[in-house]
Amino acid sequence: MANAQSFTCPTDLPSWKALAAHAQQLKTRHIKDLFVADDARFTKFSLELPGLLLDYSKNLLTDETKSALLALAKESDVEGWRAKMFAGEHINATEDRAVMHVALRDKSANPIMIDGLDVRPAINAELERMRKLTHKVRSGEWLGYTGKTITDVVSIGIGGSNLGPLMVTEGLNAYSDKRLKMHYVSNVDGVQIAEVLAELNPETVLFVISSKTFTTQETMTNAKTAEQWFMVVAKSHAAIAKHFVAVSTNRKLVTAFGIAEENIFDMWDWVGGRFSLWSAIGLPIALSLGYEVFDELLQGAYEMDQHFLNAPLDKNAPVMMALVGIWNSNFLGYPAQALLPYDQCLNRFPAYMQQAEMESNGKSVNWAGEKLSYRSAPLIWGEVGINGQHAFYQMLHQGTDIIPADFIGSVESNINVPSHHDILMANFFAQSQALMQGIDADQVRRELTTKGMPAARIEEIVEHKVHRGNRPTNTLLLPRVDAKTLGSLIALYEHKIFVQGIIWRIHSFDQWGVELGKVLAAGIQPELAPENAVNPKHDASTRHLIEFYKKAKQL
Repeated sequence: MANAQSFTCPTDLPSWKALAAHAQQLKTRHIKDLFVADDARFTKFSLELPGLLLDYSKNLLTDETKSALLALAKESDVEGWRAKMFAGEHINATEDRAVMHVALRDKSANPIMIDGLDVRPAINAELERMRKLTHKVRSGEWLGYTGKTITDVVSIGIGGSNLGPLMVTEGLNAYSDKRLKMHYVSNVDGVQIAEVLAELNPETVLFVISSKTFTTQETMTNAKTAEQWFMVVAKSHAAIAKHFVAVSTNRKLVTAFGIAEENIFDMWDWVGGRFSLWSAIGLPIALSLGYEVFDELLQGAYEMDQHFLNAPLDKNAPVMMALVGIWNSNFLGYPAQALLPYDQCLNRFPAYMQQAEMESNGKSVNWAGEKLSYRSAPLIWGEVGINGQHAFYQMLHQGTDIIPADFIGSVESNINVPSHHDILMANFFAQSQALMQGIDADQVRRELTTKGMPAARIEEIVEHKVHRGNRPTNTLLLPRVDAKTLGSLIALYEHKIFVQGIIWRIHSFDQWGVELGKVLAAGIQPELAPENAVNPKHDASTRHLIEFYKKAKQL
């Protein structure tokens, strides 16, 4: 980020040193004892926002911890960098770009200045074009090349161009009128697109191709396969204009593909792919749910933006989540973070946030290019809660690694099936309580004794049933998962990522780590043809693997 050399390593900050010393003292404590000592703990360590309750009291922290963490945020100038981001400064220094996904959902009437230009008119114009196309398709006004209305939409993209729209449309499926059936293709493995196309009628399908450069290999391979499948029936290249639209900056390649100029939607280099669902990348969301629902998503994110921008640090949900995460990772040494939504609507949320966090903050050098001496992004993983309970919660409760977890639930289900939601939420509340409290050997002995188990047998198994507890969790509770609350939830995590990147002094908005493999793959691909030789300069493992693959294909 700009003026990177003027910042010291965070480990040199007084607040960082104070936290490191404080952590050594607190590691001997147990979270359940902190609750016994302070009955007001929940009030101190929770925040209630419109549409969201955040409880971080089940973490191994005290008033002293919170004060020291807030000092770290102050010394790291989180507020100053926040102002720079919202002002459109080029805080993405390695790519010399602004970071302005917040502009896409800004509901004020104020100018949005980037590089001396007010981008609000362009954003508004693009949103209006999205609204009009969505209305035409959903109303039946848009007709395919044989005069039939559109019944299916296939979104072709990869990474942020796929995960965001997929997560939101599945999450808000209860709000869909089912006028259009949605399909998503991202994997270059031909199985996925073959299975999707097998269900479709070329006369009634609309493809949305999302690629900033219109050269992304995975996306364009799938797009060309879709075009070839379509042309077998349509025959005429002119028919493509009635069945393909694109989100891209490369108008030359898009029009050469056959897509009409008026059906090309813009992207901007100040919006990263993993933060782009608020832009025309979200067109599949609008098509599936209606533009009004998409606009509610933007509204929810905007309200969280305003909270993040204006709330004091100690009452700021993204800031406090970021600080608690840094405390757990950098000072208590916990290596990962689990995301555990107890709402089927959020079943794709862990995968979406896995990309957002790990692609953003999975870095090992600081702003000055120096190797980090501290941990950056933890491993992010998770699954829908009840499924996870019967899969990996054993490790969460009794494993050798302590894995902090975010429990995300809702007061009301989007679909009311009698008794189901209360059973779900009983587990939601119980799991975070169990992770915090645990059960000690004496409790196990008493429990087994009341069941009539012999004392000798109890002693054989008692340690196997002990749960040490002291495993930290955050709890996020939404009124229900609708467009507005989901927009706020996503923005909450986006800003958490930003704050942690600032404190860690890393560039959160580039992703050079994904490039090397792509470059090498481009060189290997020609070598897979039977007539071509394998490059002898490959390492022995790669060379022999390729040769084995080619030989096996010929059998």
